[in-house]
This record gives sequence, C-alpha cells and structure tokens, in this order.
Amino acid sequence: MEKMKIMLVDDEERFLSTTKKLLIKKGYETLTAASGAEALEILKQRNIHIVILDVKMPGMDGIATLKEIKKQFPLVEVIMLTGHATVESAIEGLKSGATDYLMKPTEVDDLLQKAEEAFEKRQRLEEKIRLAQGRKFMKSPREIIRDQSTS
Repeated sequence: MEKMKIMLVDDEERFLSTTKKLLIKKGYETLTAASGAEALEILKQRNIHIVILDVKMPGMDGIATLKEIKKQFPLVEVIMLTGHATVESAIEGLKSGATDYLMKPTEVDDLLQKAEEAFEKRQRLEEKIRLAQGRKFMKSPREIIRDQSTS
C-alpha cells in the first residue's frame, strides 16, 4: 500500500520547519512550500496526496491556491489551516473542494488524524476509478453469451 505524502503550505517558516520535523519523526514523507505558487510547482513534479494549506498568505492566498489545486490536481485532498478562521472562509474553502478545516495552533496528532481521513477518502476514490476503468474493458455476461451465440 502506498504511503501518504503530505505537503505543508504556509508563509510562516517556523510553522513549516517545526511541523515538518514532527511529521517526519512520525514516519510521514513531508514536503513544504512557502507560497501557493511554490505549492503548485511542487505538485507538478511530485505525487502528493494531502496538502495542508494556510488560508492567509501574501500573493496567492489559500482559497485561490485551493481552487487552482482542485482544477489541476482534482485527486489531491486539501485541508485548510488558519489562525484567522472566519465562518465565511471556512464555508468558501469547503465549497471550493477542501476536505476539512483546522484552526491554528493545532496539535500535530489532530492534523494527522484529518490527513489520514483525507488519505482514506482519496484511496476510496482511486479504487472507484480503477474499478470503473476495469469495467470499461470487461464484457458483461450478456455480451459474452451474445458473442458466443453469434460465433
């Protein structure tokens, strides 16, 4: 089974370095990006499963980054993270495709629980896609019988 790969996206360097160290210590492959644009570049090069994304960042904010991630990489699960939570930004993030929403400061175990749930959601979706693709190539019993009777 594939191991979950996480990317932390935040303009706060201290949060990135501390959280990355804790996640790596717990055995998770973790990358970081200091901006939305950097996160999108990394996603083009690496297979990332879960993005933990800060809402408030200079330049491309978290909501704009989320929308772009979902447009370019629809299977990537995104968890929004903010120290400035408002009901409006939470609703907008969830409407735009975020899997969940966390308040800063958050415990690493809470963050990991949300990430694990999002990873399981992604794996279920990938399995559905594989099954649908497999069905496209398989014949139904009716088609097999029809093909045998015409030969």
